[in-house]
Amino acid sequence: MALEITHLGSGSRGNCAIINSDETRVMIDCGFSIKQTEKRLGSLELKPRDIDAIIVTHHHQDHSKSAMGASKKWNIPLYCNQFTAKKMNWEFERCKIFDNLERVDISSKLSILPIPIPHDDSDNIAVIASDKNNERAAIVTDLGEATDELIKHLEGCGHISIEANYDNSRLMNGPYPDILKRRITGRGGHLSNEQTSEILERVCHPKLESIVLCHLSEKNNAPHMAESEVLMRIDEKFLGEIAISSQTGPEFTHFLGDGKEILTI
Repeated sequence: MALEITHLGSGSRGNCAIINSDETRVMIDCGFSIKQTEKRLGSLELKPRDIDAIIVTHHHQDHSKSAMGASKKWNIPLYCNQFTAKKMNWEFERCKIFDNLERVDISSKLSILPIPIPHDDSDNIAVIASDKNNERAAIVTDLGEATDELIKHLEGCGHISIEANYDNSRLMNGPYPDILKRRITGRGGHLSNEQTSEILERVCHPKLESIVLCHLSEKNNAPHMAESEVLMRIDEKFLGEIAISSQTGPEFTHFLGDGKEILTI
């Protein structure tokens, strides 16, 4: 069975994705309300009982908002690192604490490798998911630059979901105060379209089947700007599917290994 990646929504108002391998499903972040998350699961004909675990990448509310509440209501484990649990005031005994670069086995069919990435006052991680056939998928958001460690792990992935947060010209000419612009463009901020395209150019390989651009700023970016910037860099060597995850997902599921995109709405 293929490794499936579905974004329930992505952006500054909430982030959530599902990775599925042979009926083992892990939720990556839970940044919407429980009610909204359950509604979005329902659009995929999924129920909370179909989710086996929640992994929280970092403590910012658009990624963690209802994670503990969902974990308790749905009676499933919540995985995070110690810094995130502390920042959220979660009881450690309610969490399955992992260390960076420590493989987390959700089941015999699906494992997760947390890769540390730089972001504002957080111990943020990128997620590398692997199935029993060694298919690999990455979800990477909220970072100001790519580390060598991250690049190394992205190079073997068949699917990459990665943020393309802002267009530099729109940000710099927009209404944000200078201090916020510096934070967004700093090492602990977010990736610009140009940075994302440079990363994808570095890690693109013949077996990269699909790319999802996510966490786009509604004020400082536009889907066509992000996609065109990336395609200018990789169009000649990337033969797979490219899509945009919006705030109002889910819109599609990528099936890693099948080389196709299925619309869900």
